[in-house]
Amino acid sequence: MMSTDFKGMDVVSIRDFSREQIEHVLRLAEKMVPIAKGEERSVMLEGRILGTVFYEPSTRTRLSFESAMSRLGGKCLGFGEPKVSSVAKGETLADTIRMIDSYCDAIVLRHTQEGAARLAGHFARKPVINAGDGAGQHPTQTMLDLFTIRKEKKKIEGNHVVIVGDLKYGRTVHSLSEALAMFGAELTFVAPPNLQIPKEHLKAIEAMGHKPKISSTLGEAIKDADVLYVTRIQKERFPDLAEYQKVAGTYRIDMPMLKDVKPDLIIMHPLPRVGEIAPEVDATPYAKYFEQAFNGVPVRMALLGLVLGGLK
Repeated sequence: MMSTDFKGMDVVSIRDFSREQIEHVLRLAEKMVPIAKGEERSVMLEGRILGTVFYEPSTRTRLSFESAMSRLGGKCLGFGEPKVSSVAKGETLADTIRMIDSYCDAIVLRHTQEGAARLAGHFARKPVINAGDGAGQHPTQTMLDLFTIRKEKKKIEGNHVVIVGDLKYGRTVHSLSEALAMFGAELTFVAPPNLQIPKEHLKAIEAMGHKPKISSTLGEAIKDADVLYVTRIQKERFPDLAEYQKVAGTYRIDMPMLKDVKPDLIIMHPLPRVGEIAPEVDATPYAKYFEQAFNGVPVRMALLGLVLGGLK
C-alpha cells in the first residue's frame, strides 16, 4: 500500500503501517500544528461526522479526537461511557458498531477487550480507528509519541529510549516499542519481572534485528537515556488486587533520580500519572508529557484527514 492510500482504511494496529506510512502521517501532522493551536482555520472535514465510542474512561484520547475533528470543521457524536448507551441494556458490540456506522463517516473506538477494534472493523463500512483495546494496541498514541520524539530530538533513529513501568498491560508501550524498533531506536525495558514486556512483542522487535535490554533497575538505565518513557502501573488491568499492591509505586521519577541524566533527556508519559513522576519534575526542561498530550491533536487531525479523504 502506498503512503497516500489511507482513504477508508482502518487504523487498528501499528503493525498495519510501514515506516514510510508513519513518516507520511508525521509530516502531515507538522503542517496541522497551526490549525491545532487555532492560529489557522480549516474546513477540510466540514460536513463530516466522527463517531466516538468509548467503553473505557478517557480524557486525552477522546478530547483530542474531538478537538481534531472540530478544528477541521467536522462534528462528533457518540458516548464517553457505556452506561449512557444501549450497551447498558445488553446491546452487543457488533450491533452498536452497525448503528454508529450508519450515523457517521468514521468511528473511534476504545474498548476493554483486546481485539475489539479489529472486530469492529468487520462490522463497519466506515473507517474504524482504535483508541485502545484492552491491553492490546493504541496506534494513534504511538504516532503522537513518535511525533513528540522527532520534534524534541530532531530524529527517532539512534535514540536510546528507556521504557519503564507496566510493560505487560500497558498497551501504549506495546505499540510504541515495535514502532521504535522499526525506526532503529535503541530500547531498554525496565519493569518488575512480572510486568515485563510480553514475549510476543519482544519477538516482534527481535525479528526486526534489535536486541532490547531487559532490566528491573532504573538507576543505571536512566543515565544513558535520551528518552525516558514512563507509564503507570495499571491497577484496572490486574486480575488480582494483591498482585497490583506488590508492585504499586515501584518506580518514581523525582529530582534525585535525575541528578546524573543527560542534559537533553526528555521525559514522556502517556498520562494519566498516579505518582510515577513527582510534580517538581514538571518545571524542569526534561518534562515533555504535557506537550506530548497536545501533540495528539495535530497527529489525529492528520489521520482523520487521511482516512476521510481530505488529505493524501
